Amino acid sequence: MAYKDLIFSLLPLVLLIYLMTKKKSIPSYKALPLCAVLFYFIKLIYFQNEANLINATVVQGFLAAWTPILIVWGAILLFKTMEHCGSLDVIRGWLNNITTNRVAQIMIVGWAFGFFIEGVSGFGTPAALAAPILVGLGFAPINAAILALIMNSVPVTFGAVGTPTWFGLGQLGLSSSEVLEIGFKSATIHCVAAMVIPLIALRFVVSWDEIKKSIGYIYLSILSCTVPYLIFASFDYEFPSIVGGFVGLIVSVVLASKGVGLGKKSGQSGTGMAVAVPQLVKASFPLWMTVLVLLVTRISQLGIKQLLTATEPVHEISLGSLATFTFTNALVVDVTNIFGTSVHWTHKLLYVPSIIPFFVVSLISFFVFKMNISAVRTVWTETFSRVKRPIIALIGALIFVRLFMVDPEGGTSCTVIIGTALAQVTGQYWQYFASYLGALGAFFSGSNTVSNLTFAPIQDSIAQSLELNRTIILSEQSVGGAMGNMVCINNIVAVCSVLGIENKEGFILKRTVWPMLVYGIIAALVSLFL
Repeated sequence: MAYKDLIFSLLPLVLLIYLMTKKKSIPSYKALPLCAVLFYFIKLIYFQNEANLINATVVQGFLAAWTPILIVWGAILLFKTMEHCGSLDVIRGWLNNITTNRVAQIMIVGWAFGFFIEGVSGFGTPAALAAPILVGLGFAPINAAILALIMNSVPVTFGAVGTPTWFGLGQLGLSSSEVLEIGFKSATIHCVAAMVIPLIALRFVVSWDEIKKSIGYIYLSILSCTVPYLIFASFDYEFPSIVGGFVGLIVSVVLASKGVGLGKKSGQSGTGMAVAVPQLVKASFPLWMTVLVLLVTRISQLGIKQLLTATEPVHEISLGSLATFTFTNALVVDVTNIFGTSVHWTHKLLYVPSIIPFFVVSLISFFVFKMNISAVRTVWTETFSRVKRPIIALIGALIFVRLFMVDPEGGTSCTVIIGTALAQVTGQYWQYFASYLGALGAFFSGSNTVSNLTFAPIQDSIAQSLELNRTIILSEQSVGGAMGNMVCINNIVAVCSVLGIENKEGFILKRTVWPMLVYGIIAALVSLFL
């Protein structure tokens, strides 16, 4: 029976991967809903889960999908606003004036800028902001998407001000020193992986010849992020990615402007248009205002985060056995008792990076750049036309994911079945594979935090039963959840949506899986020395 449970747990996942990666692939907006429907019937007929629970899970998945949908919608709106107000042209000219070296431009935008944004926000925001800028610089959208996904791995463990670490592992009853130790070990693994992974990402965009000529600059840019990142991780688990990204971004820009490590020909000054500081400040307003708003609303010490995430209900609407809705002053919506079950859904409307900052900054930008009604209408029209199919794909994805994670009896979800089977197969060698379970969690959920919430208890149990080092195994779990961002269906669909790429999700998945596998090997090897 156990083997049958495993087969039926894997069947929808295997079918999804096959449909999206076969020669004549099926687009995600068709494959994901199809596999979700199949999984729905498997849960009802084979696993014989209670119908109300499964139906409530479907509703939960539908509602949960609106978090990534609104983020994608807002990111596309911001990108389109920058495109039609001329902002991207000025930024492109400024970057080209610093250096025309393509490798340097990628490291500034795709690596350092993305590193910083991940530390500030998380939620897949780095790829949504960095990839369009790279496309604006002349890089092919599909290549920019792959690069952005691969690059957004090292900083993720401390993304959104350390949420995957302090919140994702918070349920395990760890002491503050243990959480700090896990964070530092995770950062150590990431820093070693950073010596390899960015090179793999670069190879999807530029030639090895270009990489070799600029190898000095590449490693200086990498180290400018990872050194402060590792230092901060030794005494803090909230700000390593923010500090590492901020320092790395400044250093990367300065080094590129001086041509340090870029080779003789490619290291010469840029040839783009000279941009006056006031002009650059205005043109980059959508970017720096977005970053500023994210910083102000994410750092709890400033007090605004608490205002946007207040959970004290002020109004309640009961729909009987269907569900109960509660609202707070901060517009936190909580839907509980769906179909009379314990299934619930919460959405922090003002905190999730959609309305604030993307929609708000876009609206302000309309006035800052004095865009006429026709241009504003074009921005909204193009945004909506680009987001239509991703809405279907993301709804299918989140329902699919929630069905995977539904746990009617405790320890019987399909994710637990797969994770337990992996641990049984590997036995004492689990340390070499632990990161892949974390990656599997991120693949399903699209979140390092959710991966840790789902699989950290399993990892902890495995570590104790096999007498493995607890903090090392949990570090690998956290690293795995970060590297899983590369192959996460949600993230792939989101970045494709922002860039207007259609029916290439499987193509991207087949390419990002390899660096993810390499990352896991590095994690296993480094863990031996920890």
